[in-house]
Amino acid sequence: MSDSRTGDSHLTDAPTADAQTSGSRTSDAQMADDIPPAPPRPKQRRFGGTAAQIQGALKLYKVFAFITGIMLLILVAKMIMDYGFGYELYAGGTTADGAENSLGFHPKDSVIDGTGISYWIAVIHGWIYVIYIIAGFRLWYLMTWKVGRLVTIVLGGVVPFLSFVVERKIAREVRTDVESNPEAVRRY
Repeated sequence: MSDSRTGDSHLTDAPTADAQTSGSRTSDAQMADDIPPAPPRPKQRRFGGTAAQIQGALKLYKVFAFITGIMLLILVAKMIMDYGFGYELYAGGTTADGAENSLGFHPKDSVIDGTGISYWIAVIHGWIYVIYIIAGFRLWYLMTWKVGRLVTIVLGGVVPFLSFVVERKIAREVRTDVESNPEAVRRY
């Protein structure tokens, strides 16, 4: 090779090692025949995450399905006492007859300076339900299910006792799908 920077123009371009061995190489077509075929892609659906991500999402979903179910039952009991019997759960204050109240059911507006717990039950249930929806969405996304399954998960936190039933069904299905399709789980 000649180097114009150093003025070594008397050096000629010598053949490279690749050019010398190219005659002994096999053709590209023969090399392609030597490469084994790619392994078949899994026929089952591909999950949207790793096995650890799916198990973590399932655990979060199960915890909040249980908490949402309990809070929904408390909310229903509160609504029955409130709208059915006219009683509300109060903390603190004094009752209409002058007795001190620590915690108890009393007729509406009969406790002075007490806090109506019914309101806070509804607020707490609402926020826990939001977390339940997020946990259910994450699990749904990682499992790459159809939209109908997400609707089932969402309704599980609205209908009393349904969150317990839906949670067991979803957990069983996640475990079965992941165990029966280990090749379909992403690996990082």
